[in-house]
Amino acid sequence: MTTSDTSLPTTSWAVLGMLSHAGELSGYELKKWADWSLQFFYWSPSFSQIYAELKRLDEHDYVTSRIVQSEDGIRGKRMYTITDGGREALAHWVNHSPVEAPVLKHSVMLRAWLGNLAEPDRLRDILVEHIDYAEQMRRRAAADAEAEGSDRNPDWVFPIAVLRWCVRHYEAERELARDLLADLDQLEATKSVRRNRSRRSTGAPNPDES
Repeated sequence: MTTSDTSLPTTSWAVLGMLSHAGELSGYELKKWADWSLQFFYWSPSFSQIYAELKRLDEHDYVTSRIVQSEDGIRGKRMYTITDGGREALAHWVNHSPVEAPVLKHSVMLRAWLGNLAEPDRLRDILVEHIDYAEQMRRRAAADAEAEGSDRNPDWVFPIAVLRWCVRHYEAERELARDLLADLDQLEATKSVRRNRSRRSTGAPNPDES
C-alpha cells in the first residue's frame, strides 16, 4: 500500500497537486497556477518557495524534470512532471492524512478586538479598507472562475468549484465587515447617550448642544 511521507509540509503537497492537474509545468507556470487559484484560500508562494518545494519533491522521486530548449537554442527552461509514485502518494495524502483545522489569523479582527485603544476614525478606516479588499478579491476569484473552463482538463472542475467557494467567502467577509461597522456606529451612539445622561446628572454642559 502506498503511503505519503508525513515529513513533507502541506506546501509540498500543494505544489504536487498543481502538477497533478497538468502534464508538464515550469516553475513560472506553477507560480501562475498558484496566483490563479491557491492564493485565494491557502498560499501565495514566491518563486523561491516553489523551487524549494520542487527540489524537495524531486528528492522523494515524486517529480521528474527535463530542460526544454527555446527556438533560439540558447535559453532553456526546466519542465516538471508528477511521477506515478508522486500521484499515488498525493492521492494517499488527500484521502488518508489528517486534515488540519483551518487557523484564522485575522489582523483586522485583532485591531477591532483592541478597539478600546483604537482611534474611532482609524478603526473605521481599517474596516472600510478591508471591505474594499474583500470586494477586490471576490471580483478576482469570480473572474478567474469564469475565465478558466474545464474543457482543457476535466480535473479542473474541482479548482473552479473551489474558486466559486472563494467568491462566496469574500462576499461573506465583506458583509461581516459591514456588519461590524454598523455595530461600531451603535456602540458610539450608546456611548454618546450615556455621556449625555452623565452630564445631566452632574449638571455639566453638553458640548453637543453648544
